[in-house]
Amino acid sequence: MKTRFIAVLLACLWFTMPAHSAPAKPSPPNLLFVLADQWRGQALGFLGEDPVVTPHLDRFSTEGLVLPQAVSNYPVCSPYRAMLMTGQYPINNGVLGNSNSRGAQLGYELRKNALCWSDVLHDRGYRQAWIGKWHLESPRKPYVKCENNSATFAWNEWTPPARRHGFDFWYGYNTFDHHMNPLYWANDTPRDKPLRVNQWGPEHEADKAIAFIRETAATRRPFACVVSMNPPHMPYTAFPKRYLKAYEGKSMEQIVTRGNVNILGRDKFAQLARAHTRNYYAMMTGVDDQFGRILKALRDANLARNTIVVFTSDHGNCIGSHNQVSKNNHYEESMRIPFLIRWPGKIPVRKDDLLFSVPDVYPTLLSLMGFGRDIPEKVEGTDYSRLFRTGKGQRPTSQLYLKIGYVPRDQGSRGVRTHRYTLRIEKQEDGTVQRYLHDNQADSWQLKNIAAERPKLVRQLIEKELQPWLSKTKDPWKP
Repeated sequence: MKTRFIAVLLACLWFTMPAHSAPAKPSPPNLLFVLADQWRGQALGFLGEDPVVTPHLDRFSTEGLVLPQAVSNYPVCSPYRAMLMTGQYPINNGVLGNSNSRGAQLGYELRKNALCWSDVLHDRGYRQAWIGKWHLESPRKPYVKCENNSATFAWNEWTPPARRHGFDFWYGYNTFDHHMNPLYWANDTPRDKPLRVNQWGPEHEADKAIAFIRETAATRRPFACVVSMNPPHMPYTAFPKRYLKAYEGKSMEQIVTRGNVNILGRDKFAQLARAHTRNYYAMMTGVDDQFGRILKALRDANLARNTIVVFTSDHGNCIGSHNQVSKNNHYEESMRIPFLIRWPGKIPVRKDDLLFSVPDVYPTLLSLMGFGRDIPEKVEGTDYSRLFRTGKGQRPTSQLYLKIGYVPRDQGSRGVRTHRYTLRIEKQEDGTVQRYLHDNQADSWQLKNIAAERPKLVRQLIEKELQPWLSKTKDPWKP
């Protein structure tokens, strides 16, 4: 009788136990996306190109995938950010220039009905934070009263909750370049009462990110956190001067090392390079320091292994190279951006020369996170998640370059960047056309325009590289 009772008990236990053939579904990964403004791709200490001090990023590069050939296809702030959020190129996402009071007249802002990757993750139960610079909202009258806005021209604006695209923790602004005294709007901050902070922006934003990570870790919800820092964007004097210590004792020739800067010149470009390259690098060292603090918070919360971490920027910065003040041109200092990604055990440690473009971020990240089926058909970027994991897969032969701004869509510039060449074709308002072609292997500083002496190569790049991009993006521009 006793034996029969035990047999019945074991049978009951068998039917109530979970099946061993159905293992628990792994938790979806978190996402930490750190974005610096105006950080050129050459300025990473481990690359050995620019003499910048970035110890945390140097260490981070030994833990994940580095893409030294990543570019900002339209190297200016708002167009980059719209490509990042929508996975579409500017012709189709509608942000053809910066979101300011001039761009507002042309509708240059992130559309309310755009299906961003953050909208997808929101629908999948993620807790999401946007911390820092947004720059996808066009100012509207009466303009917010702040230093970046005047009565006649405005940059900064509050983003209404209905236009935050799934970010339920909001601590941001659109454009505000007072790094030592920044302002923000939190979740419920009214438009006319932004919060003023007496702290360096990146440090304050790192504090907010760390608090968000700790709070979310306690809830065990998956999270996506974007930390969008303004430095090393100008002004180049607005940063804690302790970060200059890393550059003490270095001569101007040791700091300004790019061969396309006229370091001895008297023009404004040479003066800019001499006056502020050291400060530019010091701001990077400061951002690197804050990035290290955020990574430590991940480790302390035991979230590092299940968090995809990205470090990148919206575009580069010439700061005197090619007699250019900053960005929004086709040169390497402007187009190339850092792109480093870490997911322990999932993405092998290596460098890869993939010609990665901004719209590729959206589908690649969603696929890595397990949401490949949720990628909208309108996304124009390419999913490189398999290549990230294995190093195998189809690779593009070029990257699209654009500059549109406030001219009709059939004007402006278009071009391509391959592993060897950069081609730009610029249409002037008077109907004239200027062509630029650089051999980036034979002339790494892009000092010589060889378009006139290589017309066959120009035609080949137009036909085999540029024209397919124009067709794919439904661009009315004609070469």
